[in-house]
Amino acid sequence: MKFALATLTAALAISALPTVVRAEDAPATTFNVGAVTDYRYRGISQSRLQPALQGGADYSNPNGLYLGTWLSTIKWTKDAGGGGDVEWDLYGGYKGEIAKDLAYDVGGLYYFYPGNKLGSVAGLVNANTFEIYGAVTFGPVTAKYSNALTNTFANANSKNSGYLDLSASFDLGSGFSLAPHIGHQEIKGTVGLSYTDYSLTLGKDMGGGISLSAMLVGTDADKTGYVTPAGKFTGKNALVLGAKFSF
Repeated sequence: MKFALATLTAALAISALPTVVRAEDAPATTFNVGAVTDYRYRGISQSRLQPALQGGADYSNPNGLYLGTWLSTIKWTKDAGGGGDVEWDLYGGYKGEIAKDLAYDVGGLYYFYPGNKLGSVAGLVNANTFEIYGAVTFGPVTAKYSNALTNTFANANSKNSGYLDLSASFDLGSGFSLAPHIGHQEIKGTVGLSYTDYSLTLGKDMGGGISLSAMLVGTDADKTGYVTPAGKFTGKNALVLGAKFSF
């Protein structure tokens, strides 16, 4: 993350606030903890097709500024020959409205893998990755593009790799929601690692900050390029269940 830019933006935003702030316009900080039966990111398992624990915190300001952090247990860095068992994300950005039912979101996201040591593994580089992104939402549909300004998830010579995705969220009533998604991950500097992923997620708001989800997910990734040490395909079709508590 560009911490200097984020700090400057935050300072300008704070200086622009009125002396008296109404309760409904006050900045908000929320927290969340949860678990999933498999941590899938862009369709690929990060947890060796096994359960993962997750949690994070988010700050949002009525002027559109937001900052956040999120962590999850992982296994892929060890599986690739390195170390570490946690992914720690740091992100920030700005959201705004262009017109009625038309909004935008721009920001940056830093993926930090403490102790990954993949830079010492032949053919790989440090797993830490920084992306910038931009998204446009019209009604329930969002189109988003993310571009890596660094090497991408330990792949050498992969700067400027990109991820384009299209998703939607539909309120089904009674606390249920349905979210279809399709995306394409391009990995530059490599052969056979780019792929398309797709998913369909049914969510249920249980009230009291508790939410449940069931996601059907799959990819067309190369079955030899994305595997566990035991040879299992990490982009296979699967049903992933999740539970989260927000407060």
